[in-house]
Amino acid sequence: MAVHTPDWVKHAVFYQIFPDRFARSERIQHPRGIRFVPWGSPPEEQGFQGGDLLGIVDKLDYLEALGVNALYLNPVFASAANHRYHTYDYYMVDPLLGGNDALRELLDAAHERGMHVVLDGVFNHASRGFWAFHHILETGGNSPYIDWFYVNNWPLYPYPADDHTSPNYAAWWGLPALPKFNVANPGVRDYLLDVAAYWIEFGADGWRLDVPEEIADAAFWQKFRTVVKQANPEAYLVGEIWHDAVEWLRGDRFDGVMNYVFSRAALGFFGAETLRTDYQPGGYALEPVDAMAFAAAIDHNLSLYEPEIALAQLNLMDSHDTARALWILGGDESALRLCVLFQMTMPGAPCIYYGDEIGMSGATDPYCRAAFPWHDESLWNNDLLDYYRRALALRRSHPALQTGGHETVYAAEGVYGFLRCTEEETLLTLFNTGNEPAKVTVPSATWLADGTLCRAVWGRGEFVSRHGRLDGVTVPPRQGLVLAPVAGHV
Repeated sequence: MAVHTPDWVKHAVFYQIFPDRFARSERIQHPRGIRFVPWGSPPEEQGFQGGDLLGIVDKLDYLEALGVNALYLNPVFASAANHRYHTYDYYMVDPLLGGNDALRELLDAAHERGMHVVLDGVFNHASRGFWAFHHILETGGNSPYIDWFYVNNWPLYPYPADDHTSPNYAAWWGLPALPKFNVANPGVRDYLLDVAAYWIEFGADGWRLDVPEEIADAAFWQKFRTVVKQANPEAYLVGEIWHDAVEWLRGDRFDGVMNYVFSRAALGFFGAETLRTDYQPGGYALEPVDAMAFAAAIDHNLSLYEPEIALAQLNLMDSHDTARALWILGGDESALRLCVLFQMTMPGAPCIYYGDEIGMSGATDPYCRAAFPWHDESLWNNDLLDYYRRALALRRSHPALQTGGHETVYAAEGVYGFLRCTEEETLLTLFNTGNEPAKVTVPSATWLADGTLCRAVWGRGEFVSRHGRLDGVTVPPRQGLVLAPVAGHV
């Protein structure tokens, strides 16, 4: 079947926001008497710090200046958890975030700036506060909704007496707070599909789907795609899948996945000397890799998918489910910078986890979910912020970096290089992970006429193609270089 992914995603730079911790607006009038924990409290203390959707609206100038043109929001629907993966009302934006009106304002304000907004959909499980599950708790086997979940026996134990008591109903990872939907039930199916279409019709630009493999029902996801695309043919569907996902990316389910395969390879290459190899995001090992192994991993990953899919992958380095990239890299800022430039020059939509651009660091959940320090810019790494802005501007100013093909042309001794090509533009990107300048010779016969001058659009230098190669291309230590042929200089 012909594969089509949303065109806007190919030109997108995403910014992932954990709403409770990004920004708090003074414009939301909460009921008197409620209390948030202080902004900037240690994330391991949990609690609600009071970030909201109007806080995001208030920071759109900052995000636009960064170069972001798409947002991915962690769940926003009513929930009794600060991360809001415990949904109890799928048709109501959490009042603590400002309710449906605040989402309306955010969508309108983002769209006015040409930004897209993708919501997080949690459809494998609800919370024990979800109305249908609550109905069962109150009425037991007399509830008409008994088959909306997987109930084993009575009475239900939604609050086990101790940590070693398993719930007597199916729950995600055995957590009693997260009863698993019976998606085979037609009423559940109709309900979730209606939710999927409702928020796209409301104005959201797509869904990030939480733990989709837990719903082992291809027909459900195919129907999910159908109803979403009927509501908006250009809506983006991206699944949380941590490994190769060929089955999911054939054009009948998702447009892309959260590309953790990409991030593990990049962290292992650019951070080989400082990588925390004892940390396993999602249960997957992180290992230092050399240039040849890195090139092989990248080429293999790209070869699995149609070009349309490769251009719509969500290329992230970290997320709310992992430690922050800077922490994973042992605090090596040079490695983080190389990872960011790699994101901005590769096929797929880059995704920045909020605060990475100012140097926020932290171990895995909950330490990766700290509040953005808006009120203390002394905590900001402004040099790193400037680097992010320039890297995002590079991507957005070169069509080849957004929609071009990919070809590896160099991989040896800590240096990796590749071409991105469209009919109108060709760019050569080289990375040097070593601690000394690297002088390399890059074959050019297949893409560059002899005598053509290539000039740096990132970094410095000019080089002329002779005898089918670029000789003496110098890449500074722990840096990247992007070269473009100069029109008319042959």
